Amino acid sequence: MPTRVDLFPGKKIYFASDFHFGIPDYKATREREVRVCNWLDEIKSDAQQIYLLGDLFDSWMEYKRVVPKGSVRFFGKLAELSDAGIDLIIFTGNHDLWVTDYFETELNARVYHDPITCELGGKRFHLAHGDGLVKQEGIYRMMKAVFRHPLSRFIYRQLHPDLGLRLADFFSRLGPKHKSEEQQMLPAEQEYQLIYANELLKTSHYDYFIFGHRHVPCTLKLSDSSTFINLGDWISFDTYAVFDGIETRLLKY
Repeated sequence: MPTRVDLFPGKKIYFASDFHFGIPDYKATREREVRVCNWLDEIKSDAQQIYLLGDLFDSWMEYKRVVPKGSVRFFGKLAELSDAGIDLIIFTGNHDLWVTDYFETELNARVYHDPITCELGGKRFHLAHGDGLVKQEGIYRMMKAVFRHPLSRFIYRQLHPDLGLRLADFFSRLGPKHKSEEQQMLPAEQEYQLIYANELLKTSHYDYFIFGHRHVPCTLKLSDSSTFINLGDWISFDTYAVFDGIETRLLKY
């Protein structure tokens, strides 16, 4: 059964993803961090829950006693929201999949590594970062399984953090360069996220599918009663979604 959340009067649920703190450099990351923190500060008054759907960092390697430097204002803002009673739900993405217990211990956040289905304010939501969802991504899914394996984490943790975090950052930057303004969603029969959502709709009803990962902010109707939303990113678009108990809208900050 899906997790159920009753929306309190006057409250809303917010969704965002793909902050990618760390790229392309310190200056750009700091400016992006300020925008994200300002947004979090503005929604504090009416937010009941905040879902952050992965790739908050462009690379993240969490040791038992060490976490990456930086983003201190972001962590401070999340701590402030958590202390104010706002429910924080954080998904791992393909860039920050090595999250362990730091967010749960320090921020009292719930952390998910896989897609979830939940009932929010009477609507059925399916939420995920959005990577590795379908069998067509077979090679990537095998690589992801290897990286997520506890043995892989253990071996990597034997590296000194200065070296381990530097390597994580190096390999992260070998991937897509996040030129989001050049990206577009593919046709439904080619777009993995849409293939996945449409397959799920064959067996059950969902009011909303909300994903990140693709960096393409969009709202698409999959049926008369089901809507797909990709959250875009905060590199090029500064977009997020908000559910007010009636509808979910994709907005720009």
